[in-house]
Amino acid sequence: MFNSVMMAEFEQLLRKGNLNVIDVREIDEFESGHIKGAEHIALGTIPANLDKLDKNKEYHVICLSGGRSAMASKYLAQQGYKIVNVMGGMSAYRGDVEFGR
Repeated sequence: MFNSVMMAEFEQLLRKGNLNVIDVREIDEFESGHIKGAEHIALGTIPANLDKLDKNKEYHVICLSGGRSAMASKYLAQQGYKIVNVMGGMSAYRGDVEFGR
């Protein structure tokens, strides 16, 4: 199973330190604004990209509103990864964003 976090708590954690963030939106969504340092792995490509992840690290998974990140979180947790789903997604995020890849 995986944990979930509300956006306010996620933003506090992000300000405190270096989180491993995976953005599972499509590339055009990612390029239109994402969290600095987030790794882009679109939901449909996660099984092919497991080699990019480390089972010793914790990952916060985000999408636009929380649906795709919940699916990705469930899958990744089943594969043995330490996962935290970010509820509310980028639509609830109030911090700074980067554009492009």
